[in-house]
Amino acid sequence: MAVHAHPDDESSKGAAVMARYVAEGARVRVVSCTGGERGDVLNATLKNDPHIARDIAQVRRDEMAAAAAILGVEHTWLGFVDSGLPEGDPLPPLPDGCFALEPVEVAAEALVRVIREFRPHVMTTYDEIGGYPHPDHVMTHTVSMAAFLAAGDPAAFPHAGAPWQPLKLYYNQTFSRTRILAFHEALLAEGLESPYGEWMTRWPDRPERTVTTQVECADYFPARDAALRAHATQIDADSTFFAVPHELQRRIWPHEDYELALAYVPVELPESELFAGLGSVAAADAAATSGAWQAEYDGRTMMEGAR
Repeated sequence: MAVHAHPDDESSKGAAVMARYVAEGARVRVVSCTGGERGDVLNATLKNDPHIARDIAQVRRDEMAAAAAILGVEHTWLGFVDSGLPEGDPLPPLPDGCFALEPVEVAAEALVRVIREFRPHVMTTYDEIGGYPHPDHVMTHTVSMAAFLAAGDPAAFPHAGAPWQPLKLYYNQTFSRTRILAFHEALLAEGLESPYGEWMTRWPDRPERTVTTQVECADYFPARDAALRAHATQIDADSTFFAVPHELQRRIWPHEDYELALAYVPVELPESELFAGLGSVAAADAAATSGAWQAEYDGRTMMEGAR
């Protein structure tokens, strides 16, 4: 289960790994905490599109559905309202009713419900600074941590489903300085223009995180990029996301990166799989979960047919 703040975050952070695990037979679910309603239209070619201006919320829902279909993942809207990215000095207050101002227990209860229904063995989310300090990203970290710890506790939110404890939790670390610097230097070495020079000048403001887990997924970079392009209001064709040719990425950085934050199983670092250490216990749980889910689905289908 990958928990993200807004639609499009799932396609820029861990998308190729998700597509790989889906192709290998795993069920993968993305949870979007908000609908991205307050996000700017970042694609210059769409800024004056009247349909987008009239109903940005529905447009972003449609974009998310397209991206989920490309990646093959299941998807859940957690249902909270985008906080927007405050700008100015001093920063303006966050809008009433937004995700970042929700009581943590309210948002965590909503996520616990999804965890107990889906029953993941592994969760991914953001680190304590949100990957970058957007209020919804920071809140996503806080809520994910609270829900991960509460989901297996029978005393926590007893009305929110039968307890289920995920076994590992990771932080996405896609945008590490090491990775971006490797791309920057590789592009220059190939005689290609790099868009990352300005990034390097700003990097002292961004602490380098520990990467514990690198999952090879180069075969799924095309699916990742297609999912990104599905979020057309946020990603244009000239985005830096597409600056590095796939063959160069495959040679320089053929994996996506994570930081292991919590684990209830023995681990040996570094890792090359998110499911490392789960072994036969997870396999048995997955089979049982799949059977229970299929029985529930079949029963629901029969009841719907009887109506």
